[in-house]
Amino acid sequence: MSTSTPPSHSLHPFDQAVALVAMGAPHTFQGQVSQDYWNMVGPYGGITAATLVQAMALHPQCLGDPVSITVNYAAAVGAGRFEIEANPVRTNRSTQHWLLTIRQVGQAGEDGTSQVVTTATAVTAVRRQTWSGTDMAMPRVVPAVEAPRAPPIMGGVQWLERYEMRFVDGTLPPRWDGAEAESLTRLWVRDNPPRSLDFASLAALSDVFFPRVWLRRAHRTPAGTVSITVYFHASREDLAAAGTAPLLAQARGQEFRNGFGDQTAQLWSESGQMLASSHQIVYFKE
Repeated sequence: MSTSTPPSHSLHPFDQAVALVAMGAPHTFQGQVSQDYWNMVGPYGGITAATLVQAMALHPQCLGDPVSITVNYAAAVGAGRFEIEANPVRTNRSTQHWLLTIRQVGQAGEDGTSQVVTTATAVTAVRRQTWSGTDMAMPRVVPAVEAPRAPPIMGGVQWLERYEMRFVDGTLPPRWDGAEAESLTRLWVRDNPPRSLDFASLAALSDVFFPRVWLRRAHRTPAGTVSITVYFHASREDLAAAGTAPLLAQARGQEFRNGFGDQTAQLWSESGQMLASSHQIVYFKE
């Protein structure tokens, strides 16, 4: 298994963003923050989660494929280089447990030492064929080809340019007037330009939604993800079958209280198979 993916301008923007180089220290990789996935004050949270998934995939001791990852955003990642320590702390016969951190040298005015900006835990596993079932079928919505492609929704936010979005329900409020409404969003989404699906890009797609509190209150309050957990239900074969086609992505909030709100989300292939689900907690201000 390769232990590095050097950046190349011939790569898809996503592959450039998650490109990592193995360092001399054990379990350590170095990457470069991509401006293509820049958000308000740092990289889009989904690309950070994707880069951690990529670090596990590139690790020479990796067992199997991702089952889950929980990413805690301790601080905003700044522009420039960063280091990931991806440590498989326990390997069993078919499962492997990971601790991961992202460190970055302090910004100007600090002491120049590296700071932890992101922590994560993850599980990978060798999957086996078993009985399968679902309690949440894909909603009946218009096909992707019949849903109009959304124009740029927020100017100056680069990561939005990296996704083709076709909203079915729940785009941003037409007026920021404080009128309360449902927080449900459904949209067809894929990489822009189209790219074959893999576990890293599936992790990123699990975080493509605007803060639920924006829809719930029609009030554009400052908000940001504190922690997200992604559950991977897909096998490699499922991802290959999905190819470059759009996924149906659904998200809604459940509770908003004392400055924090949650979001639960699901992603289905065009054939109706759930590929991933996620849950996150988001802070918001008045």
